[in-house]
Amino acid sequence: MQSLTRITRNPEAMGGKPCIRGMRVTVGTIVGLMASGHSKSDILEAYPYLEEADIYEALAYAAWRAEE
Repeated sequence: MQSLTRITRNPEAMGGKPCIRGMRVTVGTIVGLMASGHSKSDILEAYPYLEEADIYEALAYAAWRAEE
């Protein structure tokens, strides 16, 4: 598994769920939005402080966890 530098976990933020770069946006939020049909552009518009690489890393993290 490649190093995932954009995924962080802090037990005191968002219940310790994996988040994007320490922000209060969880991997689950990103994956859920993608799964419900939202595009990368939709997500980046809704969360302008995210970067496209954040979305790809959230998906990579979710895929890795699904295989664990």
